[in-house]
Amino acid sequence: MYDFPLPCPYSRVVFALLVINKAGGLIYNREFHPGLTKLSSNDLLILAGTFHGVHAITRNINPAGAPQVPGGNNPNLPPNPMSYQPTGIEVLESSNFRLQCFQTVTGTKFLLLTEPQQPNVDTTMRRIYELYSDFVMKNPFYTVEMPIRCEKFDRSLDGFVKIKS
Repeated sequence: MYDFPLPCPYSRVVFALLVINKAGGLIYNREFHPGLTKLSSNDLLILAGTFHGVHAITRNINPAGAPQVPGGNNPNLPPNPMSYQPTGIEVLESSNFRLQCFQTVTGTKFLLLTEPQQPNVDTTMRRIYELYSDFVMKNPFYTVEMPIRCEKFDRSLDGFVKIKS
């Protein structure tokens, strides 16, 4: 009756991971499973820059009546870490994929492309960030904001994603 294989309801797929530095440059790209159209290097760079810009703009969009950051533009008041911090776009979902964004305190963004039904994406993102912290940021040969080339990070990601999928 069907000419194509039906997806198993229990298998979920993480398609790819992109890491964008605070300037909007693509510093890491990894495809884990085929399933999405393969993008050229130029398209990936454009995607990273565009997402960075959209994220920055959406950070400034606040609905009327949203809580304001105490002190506003007053430089005499110390920043309150418990105050409302606006965030940019966090999830972009279509019928074919889900793009989840996690931004670190330093401004680095992790974009995870998964199936729309992928459960526990937040937990997956936190674990990927832990791997990044352990194998990239603690690497004495890594320069911050530069492309990530770390074999231990690659292997750890492979092991983690294959267990999750």
